[in-house]
Amino acid sequence: MGSTSALARIAALVSLPAVTVLLRPNTPAQEKPYRGAYTTGMTTRRFTPKEPYNWRGAQDHALGTVIWYPAVSSATERPVEVTGLTIFDLGSASQGAKIAAKPASFPLIVISHGTGGSGLSMAWLGEALARHGYIAAAVNHPGNTGADPYTLEGFSIWWERARDLSEVISGMLADSQFGSHIDAKRIGAAGFSLGGYTMIEIAGGITNAQGLIAYCDSGKNDGICVSPPEFPTLVPDFRKLIQEHPEVLAHASDSYRDPRVRSVFAIAPALGPAFPTDGLKRISIPVEIVVGESDQNVPIASSARYFATNIPAAKLHIFPGAVAHYVFLDSCSDVGRKNVPMLCTDAPSVDRHRIQAQTIELALTFFRDTLK
Repeated sequence: MGSTSALARIAALVSLPAVTVLLRPNTPAQEKPYRGAYTTGMTTRRFTPKEPYNWRGAQDHALGTVIWYPAVSSATERPVEVTGLTIFDLGSASQGAKIAAKPASFPLIVISHGTGGSGLSMAWLGEALARHGYIAAAVNHPGNTGADPYTLEGFSIWWERARDLSEVISGMLADSQFGSHIDAKRIGAAGFSLGGYTMIEIAGGITNAQGLIAYCDSGKNDGICVSPPEFPTLVPDFRKLIQEHPEVLAHASDSYRDPRVRSVFAIAPALGPAFPTDGLKRISIPVEIVVGESDQNVPIASSARYFATNIPAAKLHIFPGAVAHYVFLDSCSDVGRKNVPMLCTDAPSVDRHRIQAQTIELALTFFRDTLK
């Protein structure tokens, strides 16, 4: 961040409108209990949209979805273990437990993961939402999820992700177990990184993929134009795809606004330059954004702050200091810390549990206020 002092950076941030800088990154995690009133239940679904559907080269033509929900108090939670996914701590839940009988219905939050992730990589958020009376459904985006083989289309055709969330909403409302327990007038969405981009889109932002290319070809380009270390050919592969197959852009600038979604919570959202400002200014639902000050994967200026500046009444919360991008993934196991330190190792001054606890507090307050 250059030679500017940390205090000067914070002072500059505080002076900006619609920005809250969170000054408690090292507050003990126990300062406020996040157990909530409910036991967490957990299950999965496979939603199959009607064809034709853009599966983005994925072999599996179903939307795998993990669901956390308020369970009956007699249910027993156990640590969640998933074969083949050993790098993360997936929390605790009672798998297959009955849903709580009261109240009669719960709000629904659909969750979108980041590039190459999965619904389970957001278990920290889904579990917490369920403990506080929400049904949370996190989809695996076709061709872009670690649960299945990756595809070039899955990584490149990001505008189709919002359709995945809309299909999950429809599937959940029609589900024999959950449908009658969902308050259809209280539906929100949350997403991380590329899932944060998906939040802006489902809220009403219109994608201009060529606008991102133009930004990256200008002198203003930053880290958003660089392939992430775990996917080093992502950016050149995207450029090659749209050059050789321009037809993939046919629906890039469609509206993917889902009117059933009443508010969105975007965590370190990506691809700000892919949204023209005039479209952002027409977003009319509440938007809240959370990001770490030291996010180099998705720099604040071109994404989080750009969104907050141009979306009416959007709120931006910045965790100061060394808080970086992957702090918003699940906490890691010993296996994860050993084998994928890039995803699992935070700066010595950063406690991932504390950052996530504060993010949960923000999300709960936001959805409580916007899904009344």
